[in-house]
Amino acid sequence: MSSSGSTLTERGPALEERGPGPVNVTLSVNGAEHSVRIEPRVSLLDALRERLDLTGAKKGCDQGTCGACTVWVDGRRVLACLTLAMTCEEHEVTTVEGLARDGELHSMQQAFIEEDAFQCGFCTPGQIMSAVALLGEGHGDDDDGIKEWMSGNLCRCAAYPHIRAAFRAVRDRD
Repeated sequence: MSSSGSTLTERGPALEERGPGPVNVTLSVNGAEHSVRIEPRVSLLDALRERLDLTGAKKGCDQGTCGACTVWVDGRRVLACLTLAMTCEEHEVTTVEGLARDGELHSMQQAFIEEDAFQCGFCTPGQIMSAVALLGEGHGDDDDGIKEWMSGNLCRCAAYPHIRAAFRAVRDRD
């Protein structure tokens, strides 16, 4: 016993005061439903990578500054490291693994290969997800627009000219 009369196990908040504990969450990812039991504070990125084995979205900075974790929620770009998984219930999450259709790469994935728009490849999934969304948003009419609207996705290898070339190839082809 401590001098205050409590034992070590009695110190700190009671179990009931610490929070609700794990919750059951159903996530719709790439068109498939997944039930997971997670702590309420688990990020979408961690749920995707650690619970669903979808490792395309990368954990770069874990602070929302690099864009390596970019996925879509209801078709809009989000940073999965800053999004709580439980907030994505009743929403459709799309990852880079969900872009290919019937064994065929998405045109942006193919353009990244053709234009050599990656070096180490770490940022590539986030870059691709952002580039495809950018096309859908109707931005990126010129290189300055592409730079501006893709500025949240960093590439430490500096493959930016090739990334813009891949974007232009798809934009001009589609």
